[in-house]
Amino acid sequence: MKKTILITTAFFLFNMVNAQKKYFTKTGNASFRAGTAVEDIDGINKSTTCIFDAGTGDIQFAILVKGFEFKSALMMEHFNENYMESDKYPKSTFKGKITNLDKINFQKDGTYPVIVKGSLEIHGVKKDIETTGAFKVTGETVLATADFSVALEDYKIEIPSLVKDKIAKTAKIQINCSNSVLK
Repeated sequence: MKKTILITTAFFLFNMVNAQKKYFTKTGNASFRAGTAVEDIDGINKSTTCIFDAGTGDIQFAILVKGFEFKSALMMEHFNENYMESDKYPKSTFKGKITNLDKINFQKDGTYPVIVKGSLEIHGVKKDIETTGAFKVTGETVLATADFSVALEDYKIEIPSLVKDKIAKTAKIQINCSNSVLK
């Protein structure tokens, strides 16, 4: 009897450990809008890296700043050299946690609202943030999305007075990453 209980317990624990999956992508999208009525300033990065641990709720993003694409080469040059100083600060990162992990059923397809807390680093400045997003579970894939805003001055991104009417004081950020389970 004890042997049966021990084997059953070991099997149960093995299944619990295997249920805690890690999801990963290198092809996520991060985009931002920082324009005004005077000019559209939109950038998109299609090589955002994301890793999510379904067992702990830990989530991380890494974005190479020079990977942002713009509608004009001049806009990209100004973004990298004048504002983001991408040679000095080559990447932006987020390290955080899904705080309502218990509300996501990774065994059932569906869309689940999430609350994310963590540290966002842009332009060499780290700030704690909290935002909402969604996880869409489809089989072995999780689509993570979030929209939030950041004040440029909070990250020491200076806007010259010559272009202050063209660039918003707050950038709207959108993250969209389809993460496949690591096997």
